[in-house]
Amino acid sequence: MLAVVALFYFVEGLPFGVFHRVWPAYLREAGVSLETIGAVSGLSLAWSLKLLWSPLVDRFGEHRQWISAALVVMSASLLLQTALPPSPLGAALWAALALFCVASATQDVAIDAYTIGLVPRGQEGPANGVRIAAYRVALVVGGGGLLLLPRWIGWPATLGAAAAVHLALAFGVWGAPRAEARPAERRPLGAALRAWLARPGAAGVLGFVLLYRLGDLAMGPMLTPFWIDRGLTREELGLVSTTLGAVATIAGGAAGGLAVSRLGIPRALLLLGAFALVSNLGYAGAAAWPEGGRPAVYAASLAESFCSGLAAAGFLAFLMRICEREHAAVQYAALSALYALPGTALGAASGWGAQQLGYPGYFALTALLALPGLALVGVTAAWAAPETIGRDQERGAVA
Repeated sequence: MLAVVALFYFVEGLPFGVFHRVWPAYLREAGVSLETIGAVSGLSLAWSLKLLWSPLVDRFGEHRQWISAALVVMSASLLLQTALPPSPLGAALWAALALFCVASATQDVAIDAYTIGLVPRGQEGPANGVRIAAYRVALVVGGGGLLLLPRWIGWPATLGAAAAVHLALAFGVWGAPRAEARPAERRPLGAALRAWLARPGAAGVLGFVLLYRLGDLAMGPMLTPFWIDRGLTREELGLVSTTLGAVATIAGGAAGGLAVSRLGIPRALLLLGAFALVSNLGYAGAAAWPEGGRPAVYAASLAESFCSGLAAAGFLAFLMRICEREHAAVQYAALSALYALPGTALGAASGWGAQQLGYPGYFALTALLALPGLALVGVTAAWAAPETIGRDQERGAVA
């Protein structure tokens, strides 16, 4: 089971390496402004809007078919990007980037639903440790590995290589076992969602999901431009931030999965979220202390990666715990879309914020944005207990 989880989250993580690492470096080196790079990060709106088409993934075809089709579309988008100039960033390139994001978001719906159907209740902690590890390995390949190529083969060939990897993966997902719920197990979708949302404490839980990772989402789009503007090379970005950062995140994910198993989900969420907040302050310190040079940036990056793995393990375990297997595609898509929505808005404005406040002030502001989510951790306790899921949903259905 864990090997299958690792495969599918490698597939899911690969496009994020392109989105979060390759595109910002590619565009910044082409002379694209911080404001425009921040606006490109706003294309992550696709991950918030995926709820709109998630019922299609839930009702039609197999999850593996959706994943393969999405990978083919992403491969075609990358090939199109090789033929379009990055600066000025024209309408055709905007369309190609948006197509890639929509396909990746669709793939995520299918992969998350598949995993919820595969992983037994109570095993979310170990599964999410593996999930985070595989995801970060994919970021090494899709981010750090690809960033090493432009020096030798140029950016168009690098994007072409990324297209080839996506296409190869499209043909590699069919060997996994089928994990969809049987049609007889599925209730009508509208009734299932109404019962789910009518559970006691739903408003507080949704507020928690909305705010818990806000600090990380707001900081992320400006990390690669910060490295470039500090004079660090693509190779350093690929080696330290992406490759060594992936190792740190894997370690953080493993530690976070262990914390979830030992402490339970609510207590782990509070502890691990606090560590993530501190990592934002680490980047603010590195930005405010240019005399620290490369070592300060390296240390901030590795601390941020480790703490991100910690927080993600607890948060993803909670999201998996509260979803019904038979409607996992729609319910998990709703939660992850809600989680991504404020980050999309802040990410789109992140370039403006960094320009106005400077990197130190902006990174410090992102740490403050993490506080409201931590204040809402207490509302997760009732929903995180596996034995309450069926009882609360029955009460919601009656209501």
